[in-house]
Amino acid sequence: MIQQQGKSQDGAKDSISTAARLSSKFGIFLLNTLSRLPFSLLYICSDFLYLIIYRLVGYRKAVVQKNLRNAYPDKSPQELKSIEKDYYKHLSRIMVEIFKMRTMSEKEMKERVKFKNLELVTKHLDQGQSILLCSPHYGNWEWSVLAMALHVKAHIYTIYKPLSNPLFDKWFYQTRNRYGNTMIPMRNTLRAIKNSENETSIFCFANDQAPPKDESHYWVDFLNQPTSFHMGVEKIAQRTKRPVFYAEMRAIGKGYYEIEFMPISLRPEQTETLEITKSYADKLAQTLNEAPPYWLWSHKRWKHKPEMTQTSLPA
Repeated sequence: MIQQQGKSQDGAKDSISTAARLSSKFGIFLLNTLSRLPFSLLYICSDFLYLIIYRLVGYRKAVVQKNLRNAYPDKSPQELKSIEKDYYKHLSRIMVEIFKMRTMSEKEMKERVKFKNLELVTKHLDQGQSILLCSPHYGNWEWSVLAMALHVKAHIYTIYKPLSNPLFDKWFYQTRNRYGNTMIPMRNTLRAIKNSENETSIFCFANDQAPPKDESHYWVDFLNQPTSFHMGVEKIAQRTKRPVFYAEMRAIGKGYYEIEFMPISLRPEQTETLEITKSYADKLAQTLNEAPPYWLWSHKRWKHKPEMTQTSLPA
């Protein structure tokens, strides 16, 4: 078992002002209260939340609109507007669904998240072979990893970026670990993989967000524009020879999802450089093209641009 060190999950300082601590505790009290509401009331709350973040505040609306225009240049303004509205409705729903995670029973989780082709993954796990899983910020990505712990025997490690507020970070950390998962701060990934060598495990990566500028060296033609991806999964797979799978999550109803597992590379040690990364990007693009509103469009995914000295992948 990987043990976390320090007062916060990534070793960051756990000191915040008294006012911030009090407001954080009140916020956590509200989250715990909301989590006890039935889904019917939570989705009424999400409708009001949609009006606030989209109609009233316009949360990152300019970012969403720019991302959609660049990703789908052939779509009409009306089509893009429809995707935009559906995105904010979905964002509002998954926010309350994430709150609900705190008190959801195992039965509820199993009813709301179904799996397809899970045997492709368990076949390797049953043979004692650990795997790497690419699970992007699509659908309800928080539920996907939590639900998977109820269906596999292997230990699940989820790579994440800790929150700056230690109280909220602790709340989310405990919520995400309810069914036995272990959250690993991104900076500790290699150490965690090394320490878990003697157990059968699944390491989950949501590696669809923008890497730092100093790590943006290779570029893929993704959604009609050059896009940099994190290379960590590919490097780890080639080094450890762990098969890599893609988890495609589909929304099949309000608060109901299906996850299908697809192999990206079963023998990563035999792949060419960047082959795994491009395969992942292609699968993610196909997922988004089939149902665009369920991705995290408010993320500044294309804030870095390629330079002439950097390497691009062929389309």
